[in-house]
Amino acid sequence: MAEKFDFLQTKEVKDFNQELEKYDLGPLWEAIPELMHHRPKPQAEAYLWKGEVLQKKLMEAANIFTPERGGERRAIYLQNPGLKYRQPWGWASTTQTLYAAVQLLLPGEKAPSHRHWQNAQRFVTHGEGAYTIVQGQRIFMKEGSFLITPGGLWHGHEHVGDKPMIWMDILDIPMVYSIGGTFFDHYPDLLEQPSLPDDFGSQRYEGGVVRPISDRHSHIAPVGCYRWEGTLAAIEGLSRFEPDPYDGYAVEYYNPSNGETANPTMATWMQKLPKGFHTKAHRHTHAVIYNVFKGSGYSVIDGVKFEWTEGDYFVIPNWALHEHVAYEDTFLFSTSDLPIMEKFNLERSEALDTGNGRQEIKSEFKPKTL
Repeated sequence: MAEKFDFLQTKEVKDFNQELEKYDLGPLWEAIPELMHHRPKPQAEAYLWKGEVLQKKLMEAANIFTPERGGERRAIYLQNPGLKYRQPWGWASTTQTLYAAVQLLLPGEKAPSHRHWQNAQRFVTHGEGAYTIVQGQRIFMKEGSFLITPGGLWHGHEHVGDKPMIWMDILDIPMVYSIGGTFFDHYPDLLEQPSLPDDFGSQRYEGGVVRPISDRHSHIAPVGCYRWEGTLAAIEGLSRFEPDPYDGYAVEYYNPSNGETANPTMATWMQKLPKGFHTKAHRHTHAVIYNVFKGSGYSVIDGVKFEWTEGDYFVIPNWALHEHVAYEDTFLFSTSDLPIMEKFNLERSEALDTGNGRQEIKSEFKPKTL
């Protein structure tokens, strides 16, 4: 290998490489070490954003502009520092395939309807009284609600309640941008008007694990909203049994008409970690974005300890060893690019093979605080 490396550094090779550049050509023998890693080496970093910082900055943003004036959505995205300067697709990226943000809607405000071919979903962390309208269906939101808006569907928001609402937005913007598939349209009027009964999808699926016979054939979004009460009941049912050693008690939001993920490019889970539970360490190809919905604890990601409390957000990059510890009963909401990895046959997982399955903590992450 040393002889090969020495040869690539010779003047003859370097001069020829420069000659190729004149014709917009490139030498594979120079590029292959960066193109073909032995294991995933994402540019995205493990990182954590404090919930109190995000809430304060959202409230400050409310004094500057409204959704109708200036930007359609009052949202602050989670910028991964490892991707920040990788223009153009790296900015506004939380992982290399996913974008995440927190959005604030105040009583009386409207966020205009639009559509895009990126898949979108949201998880409500604070408040109630607002609705999203998707393809003519008003879906009312409250804490713990998980909502989906697959690509190509008209959607907008209005707050008819009396308390501020904050939710987490997740879209596959970086992936769609990188493959050149971006489309975006403004709705002709400010906000789409209802053409279906309110919460139509949820009413059709009140039976839970049964489905209307008309949905034997796949629909893109037969259920627009997954309520916290149903999610909690599913987790509590699992809690009668032994937890998964790597994920605790975890359930996945899915499309009941085809059994696949609720959104085609994103997998979304809710996990419960009982007080004192310490998962074993493992890693996988897909990257994960977490919201600490309830509880507190810490995660160890590639030997670095990340302390988190309710309202915080953190990200685990591709192929990073990770484990979680709960100080109290904890609920973690998470979104990943698992379906993307599976569709490309890239998904792999690997458990830490030390005796107790735990990592050595080598350092501690210091988040940016107010």
